[in-house]
Amino acid sequence: MERRVFLGTMTAALAGGVVGARAQTAAPFGFEEVARLAADLARAGFAPPQERLEPPFADLGYDAYRGIRFRREADPWRDLGRFGLDLLPPGMLFNVPVRINLVENGVPRNLPFDPSVFEFSPNGFPPDAAKAAPGDMGWSGFRLRTVLNRPGLLDELAVFQGASYFRVIGRGNVYGLSMRGLAIGTGSAQGEEFPAFREFWITSPTPDSESLTVLALLDSPSVAGAYEFVLTPGTDTVVNTRLALFPRREMADAGIAPLTSMFWFGPGDRGNVDDYRPGVHDSDGLQMVTGGGEHLWRSLSNPAALQISAFSDRDPRGFGLMQRDRRFSSFEDAETRYQDRPSAWIAPEGDWGQGSVVLIEIPVDTEFNDNIVSFWQPAQPLAAGVRHDFAYRMAIGMAPAPRTPIAQVVQTRSGLAVNGRATRSFLIDYDLAPFVDQPDPVASVTASDGAIDHAYVMRLPEAGVMRLAFEFRPERAELAELTARLDSGNVRMSETWLYRWTRE
Repeated sequence: MERRVFLGTMTAALAGGVVGARAQTAAPFGFEEVARLAADLARAGFAPPQERLEPPFADLGYDAYRGIRFRREADPWRDLGRFGLDLLPPGMLFNVPVRINLVENGVPRNLPFDPSVFEFSPNGFPPDAAKAAPGDMGWSGFRLRTVLNRPGLLDELAVFQGASYFRVIGRGNVYGLSMRGLAIGTGSAQGEEFPAFREFWITSPTPDSESLTVLALLDSPSVAGAYEFVLTPGTDTVVNTRLALFPRREMADAGIAPLTSMFWFGPGDRGNVDDYRPGVHDSDGLQMVTGGGEHLWRSLSNPAALQISAFSDRDPRGFGLMQRDRRFSSFEDAETRYQDRPSAWIAPEGDWGQGSVVLIEIPVDTEFNDNIVSFWQPAQPLAAGVRHDFAYRMAIGMAPAPRTPIAQVVQTRSGLAVNGRATRSFLIDYDLAPFVDQPDPVASVTASDGAIDHAYVMRLPEAGVMRLAFEFRPERAELAELTARLDSGNVRMSETWLYRWTRE
């Protein structure tokens, strides 16, 4: 992480974008130009954006909003073949205008809001809806398309819409977890602050382009920031990310590289859910590789009360929210396709120093609300009046995290033990491949409170797993941190499984 004192003066670009100012200069528009705008914003103080939705975009419900569709012939990249760009309408939850610019030959060109690029469903809108709409409300975001799964067809690749949220998928994925530019105060008693991307600059690709570059200007009461996302689609879509933050106040509550997901229930934490499906979740675990090289797997849960876990580390090698279970039989939902939801892996670049990978789990009783958040939180607060730089490589796909020779957790199961309500059984299945032609490993299981009984391992070749089973007796514990791993002599054979048990 790099820190630099920032200086700057207000520019006309803050009020009207940067198109006119940049058109007069010869240097190609890029990340540092956005960083200068962010520095100016931070020095000027926060000005809340003006909401100005008018019919037909005002007061839209979910179904009505879905009745507005971008016309493919309005795509500014329609003749390029490999990439596509959809502009997204305001309405419903998206009531704050966003400026969008195209960068061509190093020069930004603003795309003014134009309702004629949309088709309006006749079931919810008058025939002249596009003509009746005012022309200055601003976009709500955009969608990127590419040839991802089938030759000649432009599939969705990413969507940037709402605050600083965006979603990205790899080959064969459907949308699931979300990424964010920045998390502020997530899970805190003071309440969360949601920074937003106010303006985007998208570099128009050439016919030979393999990647897309998106620049973004972020703003909120606490901080302004500049972002660069370079998206390279593929089996795993890679997003090389860098950002420069300019805090208006000292920030001890900033979350870098945040991921947001959903876990309602699964075989390790079903609770009292009455549902025909065996599991409902976008992600089933937090995977980490520490700066010291230790491999960790924290199974996700849907707790009775908000839970915050912080895994202290220095210069982490990577972390991310994973959907490891890829079997349709684990979900039995042909419409939502939870088995195809993407995983996301964050690989920091440069030295991030001391801090923590934070995991926040929030109670939910449906699948319609995200309740899982993970991010990196620096140990030292981000100082006001100082530029803070971060960079990381984000990979999104079915299995984007680096593979290791040690065994990974395949699935966690949990339930009441047969000997009564005072004991709980845990079954942890590890990939069997690392144990082929090897002696059975030894189980190492610990609990921060309560007691562990009857730990043993068993090969299940027909299932392709090495099963570690044990019983946990809470005794008087209200909360206990459980850990488990498989060893062979002095050799660690598996990643370390982590789980937080709480009394309900």
